[in-house]
Amino acid sequence: MSKQTLPMADPEPCCSPLVRDSVSEEAAAELARLFKALADPVRLRLLALIGAHQGGREPGAGVCVCELTGAFEVTAPTISHHLKVLRETGLISSERRGTWVYYWILPGVLERLAGLFAPQPVAPQPVAPQPLSAGSATSEPGTSEPVSAGSGTSEPATSEPATAGAR
Repeated sequence: MSKQTLPMADPEPCCSPLVRDSVSEEAAAELARLFKALADPVRLRLLALIGAHQGGREPGAGVCVCELTGAFEVTAPTISHHLKVLRETGLISSERRGTWVYYWILPGVLERLAGLFAPQPVAPQPVAPQPLSAGSATSEPGTSEPVSAGSGTSEPATSEPATAGAR
């Protein structure tokens, strides 16, 4: 059996390059804590419901807990527990006003969560000017009309066929 060498199929790298910084270990731990709080369907729905109400995204305005409990088939103490978890995690804040408690999403929380998955704009890479090849179209000096290599004429090309003879 002889040893054969295989030619390189493609000199291009097989993997795509990173286009933004990855998540640091500390940031991943913090984001995991937030996502863990949202992993419960009741808490996820509560956060979405708070955000859907007028005032639910405005610090100090908030949504009354009485508007939240009717959307779920769990007891009021269970809703209170889930709201406490969301509050302790730093997703929402609250304020007692008389008998009722009002909740709102903390500013920047949704953007922070979405930022992990949102595409980031990539800065354009400078492109070096490429020399023209011998077979490419160039402009006639002093005009903007293209001249095809090898045509020998400076007239623009037309889509009508040339006729051989007058009518």
